[in-house]
Amino acid sequence: MARIAVIGAGMGAMAAAARLAVAGHTVAVYERAETYGGAVGRFERDGFAFDTGPALLHLPAVYRDLFVKTGREPLERCVELSQVDPASRHLFPDGTTLALPNASRAGTVTALDAALGAGAGERWSAFLGRARDAWDRSRRPLLEEPLPADVSPYARDPYPGPRTGLLRRSARTLAEVGRRELGDARLAALLEWYALAYGFHPGTAPASAAVLPYLEQTFGTWYVAGGLRALADAVYQRCRERRVEFSFGTAVTEVVERDGRAVGVALADGRVVDADHVVTGAPLPALYRERVVGRGDQDGWPRFQQGVPTGRVTVCLALRGAREEGAAHRTVVHSADREGESAALAEGRLAARPTVTVLRPDDARLRPDAEHEAVTVTATVPAAEGLWGGGAGGSAVEGFVEAVVGAAEAAVPGLRERLLWRQVRTPADTLRETGSCRVPGPALAGAGGSLLPAANPAPLPGLYFAGGWSHPGGGLAHAGMSGALVAGLIVEGAGFRGSR
Repeated sequence: MARIAVIGAGMGAMAAAARLAVAGHTVAVYERAETYGGAVGRFERDGFAFDTGPALLHLPAVYRDLFVKTGREPLERCVELSQVDPASRHLFPDGTTLALPNASRAGTVTALDAALGAGAGERWSAFLGRARDAWDRSRRPLLEEPLPADVSPYARDPYPGPRTGLLRRSARTLAEVGRRELGDARLAALLEWYALAYGFHPGTAPASAAVLPYLEQTFGTWYVAGGLRALADAVYQRCRERRVEFSFGTAVTEVVERDGRAVGVALADGRVVDADHVVTGAPLPALYRERVVGRGDQDGWPRFQQGVPTGRVTVCLALRGAREEGAAHRTVVHSADREGESAALAEGRLAARPTVTVLRPDDARLRPDAEHEAVTVTATVPAAEGLWGGGAGGSAVEGFVEAVVGAAEAAVPGLRERLLWRQVRTPADTLRETGSCRVPGPALAGAGGSLLPAANPAPLPGLYFAGGWSHPGGGLAHAGMSGALVAGLIVEGAGFRGSR
């Protein structure tokens, strides 16, 4: 069988490695860091633990399939999964509070009518019906199949606007969908938050981004006991059980090419490892910058997803005092100045009043005892490296962090009085750990095809892309799907079209 060299031990790369190993190939993973998981990291201090990347799981079927296909123990025997209910609680500037149930269309309609007034649920439900049409049109080509050579059909937006007259132009962006179709500023803010949560600017994201709330509200929101790092642990363990070899603290400096094909990798210690195929899960910006593979300005090599580049600021809060009974796992505190926040993001500035997401998991594994609580607060921010060169130390950044924590006070009673310490993580930390400031978003149709990530087969034969920077894009579920696609292409060849 073939020898496979894998660059990076992120979730997409490990998903590919486990599948390739169970198919009989010899798989070796080379990771420059000292651990696995990529963006699925963890920060620990004084008995507190925090996810530093994604913290909730959507489309768990992706990882259920991985575990079914690579061993006897299913996912639920390796990690403890539970549905988050309510899926999210929303606090609006006018004092409105909205709690959305998990994966219940009827429950969502009822909750919206109760919180926002009669008719709000019906308008949102009608919007979700149109989002479902866009999902049905794009799900298979943008999630379950390798990208074809001709991606021009995906440049067109599949979102069908409401039929309101022949002369009315359809909404081109998600923000336009909210303004035109939802009839309530709070519903529009809810819609825009889904885009922000995935790293998209609502004012530039195509209308097809409507699939993002549809995905969450249809397939549910799940929590992994111990935090999502526990899922990374389980995937790594499954790889080891399948005899995948890992070399940590081992940087790859070059993909070795011979006769127009990838034939191995060169390591920083001077070794050259031969391989029949090379899979890389590292971010494309890092690969290009360090000349590990070809550059994005070369003909045939993929460029980064276009649009407003965004990253995340994460504030880990160690609190004294127990989490109050009935507290929501996830609360979104919406900005009192949505237009100002949108303009700041588009212009590469930090918003004075950001929208923040507050995560308060009721998990004993994340706190030293029952009289303490670990809280994580995140905000989507511009990802320009110049803005974050000083990490969390610059005055503008410090002011933004204060605004983030201030917003979180609406979701956490007595936050300031309970605060023991905080740890701030910015896109500078993301750059140091992954090679890129920005967080890639999932593939979206429309926008002229500018939001399609790199195809899994690289322009260099024998080289494949896996992970959030490759098809079908960023997000934990999408990374797992990229691993499945890469494994299928290597095992079955170029004719592989995905599982049905």
